[in-house]
Amino acid sequence: MSDKKIIAVTGATGSQGGGVARAILADPDSGFAVRALTRNPDSVAARELAELGAEVVRADFHDEPTVHKAFQGAYGAFLVTNFWAHGSAVKEKEEIRVLVRAAEATGLRHVVWSTLEDTRELLPLDDPRMPVLQDEYNVPHFDAKGESNRLFTEAGVPTIFLNTTYFFQGFLGPFAPRRAEDGVLTLTMPFEDGKLLSGVDVADIGRITLALLKGGERFIGRTIGLAGDHLTGAQYAEKLAAALGEPVRFRSIPYDAFRALDVPAAEEIANMFQYYGDFDREFTGARDLARLREINPALKSFDDWLAENASKIEVS
Repeated sequence: MSDKKIIAVTGATGSQGGGVARAILADPDSGFAVRALTRNPDSVAARELAELGAEVVRADFHDEPTVHKAFQGAYGAFLVTNFWAHGSAVKEKEEIRVLVRAAEATGLRHVVWSTLEDTRELLPLDDPRMPVLQDEYNVPHFDAKGESNRLFTEAGVPTIFLNTTYFFQGFLGPFAPRRAEDGVLTLTMPFEDGKLLSGVDVADIGRITLALLKGGERFIGRTIGLAGDHLTGAQYAEKLAAALGEPVRFRSIPYDAFRALDVPAAEEIANMFQYYGDFDREFTGARDLARLREINPALKSFDDWLAENASKIEVS
């Protein structure tokens, strides 16, 4: 491992960081070694990474010296924060500042930062179409990341900005098709008919991160919008039907109706989907599938993802 460049991977036991760690570890000729950062090195997920060959170290965004120590001697890093761990844009921005300071202080030379658009660039807060959340955001988990991108640039950290999107894995969980009263499987989402929704296999974050790291300096400073497919709700339903072997229809819930539901983060989720819908041309236009497949030829379409995951969709 000593002759390989160390990539520090934050969130290594989560879906994004775990995918990055596994993508690197699965490619013995990549020239990279994984240093997996986690708050709990004794967790099952951390031990699994260690068995695959990762160096597992403790690091906590709320204990800044541990992050600096974890970055020491690393060539680069994959950085991600988890808004959903606390639901606070203010806390997420504090965590990002810790990552930036540590990356700058330790001289990281190649950073991939998992981020999202700042929705306020297209939708000013005085626009009445959606409620303002946490005092100054449309979609806090987007805006906190997007607003913080400049911190990397201002600190001189050599960064690739990887804009992610809706994960296909959502169809395994909260947006799995459910059987309606008439017995028909129904894909119910707060999304308008006819609008395009960009989706991606979360594992492709790992695959494209490895490709970007292999690409050397040519991607540094660039923003890469990630997606594996751009489909309407009806098209997602049609493909789900083909994979599940029975009809699936799409049902659109009005954004305001979803906001009123007694479910966690209902307003945040509705605002997110409204942003996807109201600005679908801009959002999908920033995610060039052909160009992405040049970078990562293994990029999965929704059909590809379904071929591997349809059996995991629990319908009731």
